Amino acid sequence: MSKIVPDPPPAGALPHTASTPFGACAAGHPPLFTVRAGIEAHDALVHASMYLRCANDTGMQACDKVDPDTRGLIWATLHSIEMAKGLVDALLDGIEDQMADRRVPKSPT
Repeated sequence: MSKIVPDPPPAGALPHTASTPFGACAAGHPPLFTVRAGIEAHDALVHASMYLRCANDTGMQACDKVDPDTRGLIWATLHSIEMAKGLVDALLDGIEDQMADRRVPKSPT
């Protein structure tokens, strides 16, 4: 029986996030948010893919509600989101393929 969701990579097999602040404000105060340190790359990429999908869905809805001149700007943004999501998803696929290869026993030669 084939599993729908692959097993996560073993601990320590992938790089982890570094603590990275973001969300700076023009008022000059320190950034409001921080990416936590120690999140495995696979988990971070899964979240990035979901955020990009949500951004794409929001942009698609915005296209229906704006004037034609603004619509072109939103479409340009949507193309950038689509390219970023494609890259993130390709990385996830590569990680999951690599982890699957490690789990498959090698046949004796």
